[in-house]
Amino acid sequence: MNTLVNRIAQGRGDEIADKVLRGGKILDLITGELLSGDVAICGDRIVGVFEDYDAHEIIDVSGTILVPGFIDTHLHIESSLVTPFEFDRCVAPRGVTTAICDPHEIANVIGAAGIRYFQEASQHTLMDIKVQLSSCVPSTHMETAGAALSAEDLAPLRDHPSGLGLAEFMNYPGVIHRDPGCMDKLALFEDGHIDGHCPLLSGKDLNAYIAAGIRTEHEATSAEEALEKLRKGMRVLIREGSVSKDLHALQPLLSERTSPYMCLCTDDRNPLDIGEHGHLDYMIRELIRLGTPPLAAYRAASLSAAEAFGLKDRGMIAPGKRADIVAIDSLEGCHAKLVLAGGVVVNDATFAARKEIAPIGRNSVKAPKVQAASFRTRANRVETDVIGIREGQILTDHLHEDIPIEDGDKRPDVTRDLVRISVVERHGKNGNIATGFVKGFGLQAGAIASTVCHDHHNIACVGVDYDDMAVAANRLGEIEGGFVVVKGGKVLAELALPVAGLMSLLSFEEVRDKLVDLRQAARDLGVTLEEPFLQLAFLALPVIPALKITDRGMVDVTRFEIIG
Repeated sequence: MNTLVNRIAQGRGDEIADKVLRGGKILDLITGELLSGDVAICGDRIVGVFEDYDAHEIIDVSGTILVPGFIDTHLHIESSLVTPFEFDRCVAPRGVTTAICDPHEIANVIGAAGIRYFQEASQHTLMDIKVQLSSCVPSTHMETAGAALSAEDLAPLRDHPSGLGLAEFMNYPGVIHRDPGCMDKLALFEDGHIDGHCPLLSGKDLNAYIAAGIRTEHEATSAEEALEKLRKGMRVLIREGSVSKDLHALQPLLSERTSPYMCLCTDDRNPLDIGEHGHLDYMIRELIRLGTPPLAAYRAASLSAAEAFGLKDRGMIAPGKRADIVAIDSLEGCHAKLVLAGGVVVNDATFAARKEIAPIGRNSVKAPKVQAASFRTRANRVETDVIGIREGQILTDHLHEDIPIEDGDKRPDVTRDLVRISVVERHGKNGNIATGFVKGFGLQAGAIASTVCHDHHNIACVGVDYDDMAVAANRLGEIEGGFVVVKGGKVLAELALPVAGLMSLLSFEEVRDKLVDLRQAARDLGVTLEEPFLQLAFLALPVIPALKITDRGMVDVTRFEIIG
């Protein structure tokens, strides 16, 4: 039983507790002390700490330190390339017991049905998945997505128990210039949590954005940017994803003084990076290695995150809180030896006992069949706008290069690292194909293509050989989406993502292994980027400065307009 009466009785010791964790030290996130005593659990709640308790089940955690379960404050589970159930199995054993997700990737492909899929899945995972409602589907008017969601579409989704509020509001120009559609969405969630997304915004524009009621933000890429946002009342979420790596830049700002207002998030992190480095556990280890006080790091990973999103029922090992507990080897090591999520021990048996729901979004790739000629550039001047990649960031540079015109086309030039980038509309709406140039891949041959293409998730393709680009793009239609590497007309490696062209039906271990093959195949083409596939995906996101490309053309994000 887990009634109010039971919880009080077990906390007082009048009833035997359901479970007791015994023998470990408990990290107190208020004082930073390591304290002794049992942790008593009734159902999914902690009912007693720092005292001796009897229990029906005693779990020996001697030699470990008990910390609250970690809370990822902003992520897109789709970017893990696996279903919510495999994501649960991938990161819950690492101590992640709450994930605050925005399902706008799948929503951009299949609309509200994608959000409902995540809402239903959240009812069956061991970790607690909180499903924010996607605010910007599509992210702007400068792309073709598979769906569009208005305030009227979001309203029926608000009352689900997994809900917290409105997910990252990416259309910051729409906010500060009071676009009517943006105003409708903000008004709908005025009394709830609204998550932010405003890279490089400052001054009065930032004031206006925050005045809309937006309270959290994860796009700060420098300490200076983050400090202005903190001073203006925004809670800053330090992000360390597979592409967007901001931890090193923001770490100097995280102290015991600022930690109540700073949190951790991954945004987009794939199973290969998780397998090689970790998830939030990696962020904690790295922060401490760089000199962050352990108390500040663990606060940011749990209590501060809970407070930022109004989750008053978690974030500490304390009576009345959810029994989200991680037994780790040491504060510096942060290797989980035991994880409890809502009082349930996370292991193979409890994963196997979950109910799973059927995947949705099959056969979503409806792109036109392309040919090599589809990737020619229609040009009449040598001056060329070029996307400049910044490795480890989703910000790009707006470069200008002179590229000669040959037979009405500008050809890729590997000697200057200037390769073709194209976006092919794949939702069956208009068949748009846009082409441009990108610098920074190091590509020497072949092509790489993907249907993970933020946030509209059309086909993004880079290459130096148009025939290979056509093979890669057409192959994505045959496998229902995914990643493909092609050279000499042959597929060197691929990963099928048949769930909306975003998620695999394989286990996270199998996806991880295929990503190893894909990464090696990309390197064999000369690619120098550590994570070329997600780096490619973000080159199509027209809300991140400075130059991007969508199916409608090259986008100058600073001017918020299509330039060619």
